[in-house]
This record gives sequence, C-alpha cells and structure tokens, in this order.
Amino acid sequence: MPDIAELQKILGVSFSQPALLEQALVHSSYINENPAGPISHNERLEFLGDAVLDFIVADRLYQDFPDLTEGEMTKARATLVRRDTLSHIAGKIKLGDFLYMGKGEETSGGRNKAPNLAGALEAVIAAIYLDQGIDTAGAVVNRLLAEEWKKLTSRGADIEYKSKLQELTQSRYQSAPVYRLVSETGPDHDKVFMVEVVINGKSMGRGTGKSKKIAETEAAHLTLAALNMDFTK
Repeated sequence: MPDIAELQKILGVSFSQPALLEQALVHSSYINENPAGPISHNERLEFLGDAVLDFIVADRLYQDFPDLTEGEMTKARATLVRRDTLSHIAGKIKLGDFLYMGKGEETSGGRNKAPNLAGALEAVIAAIYLDQGIDTAGAVVNRLLAEEWKKLTSRGADIEYKSKLQELTQSRYQSAPVYRLVSETGPDHDKVFMVEVVINGKSMGRGTGKSKKIAETEAAHLTLAALNMDFTK
C-alpha cells in the first residue's frame, strides 16, 4: 500500500484528515477491481483541484504581473496548468508511486501516464485545500511550480514590452509591429543580435542582445520610449 506519510513529507503538509490524501491517490481502475473497498476514486477531488489550481495561478499572475492583459494572463495560466506541466511535476515528486491503481492499468504503464499523473496532482491539491485551506494549498502549488514561475518571470519583460507596443501600434496605426533582424555578429558561442522594429514600413527602434528575443525586447522598449509611451502607467 502507498506510504502516505512519506508523501506528506514530500509535500511538506501534515494532514489532519489523512483519508483525504488517500482518496486523492485512488485511480478509478482500482475501484473497478475493488468495488467493495472503503474508499472512492479521486475524480471529484480532481475536478475541485483543477479549479483551485486555476485560482491560485490566476491570483499570482494578477498580483505579480500587473501589466499583463487578460489575454496574456489566460495564456500564461494555460501554460502553467496544462497537462504536460502537471504530469512533469507529478513525475518529479514520484506521485505515480503512491497511486492506488488496478493491476490492468498498472501493467499498461499507468503510473507514468500523463493523464493519471496530472489528474492525481490536481486531486492532491484539492485534498490539501480541503484539509488545510487556500493559503497552504497556494504555498504548495507555488513551490511545486517554482521552476515554471522562474521561466515566466524571466520572460516578463518580453511579454510586457512587446505586448504594450503591439497594443499601442494597433490602436494608433491599425497595424502590428514587425521585428526584423538587422545583423548577427560574433562567434557561435558569443553572438550579438541586432533587431529593429518596423511600423508601417518605417524603422522605429533598434535593440541588441545575446539572443533574438532579448534584442526584440530592447527594440520594443526603445520604440515605446520613442513613441512617448509611458510604460509605467
């Protein structure tokens, strides 16, 4: 049987109702093979966990990225809570080892299947929420998603400057900015890229960087300044 005490250590949560965590680990295939068992499968918890996860991620996006638009926050949230991301995180904490699973599903590799792992992680998040409340659930989610948040934060300026410039140019000129590579210099291990922003056929700003993305971000920033766009507003 799964050692839920070990899983609680991994999660950093001591459940007052361990049965909630146990239920979160029950795949439907286990119930199909053990219909007289005392516990039910985790699908209701998975449903709740999906909503709790969405809220926690949406709240942090709202608090940490005040310049993102609704559409940008929606895309970022989708990336953070998608099945591949959740199954990867579940794999890192070896959640599959703790699942109650039918023999047939286990034989077919069920402990490593993305839908099973992602669903179980959502169910575990719901169990934490029900047992400990939203603050603890949020702390666990943010810790589990730490690497993904770091990636998103490193992209923050790129998301904000480029999106603000696109918003401005579409409003003012009814066209989107075009990013054009001007030059690429230096050896392969130490290249420098120069990119210019073109609006309605006119070069509006140039940026440089160690990657095209960085150069585009700088170009967007300089173009916003040239267009007298106060980005801090």
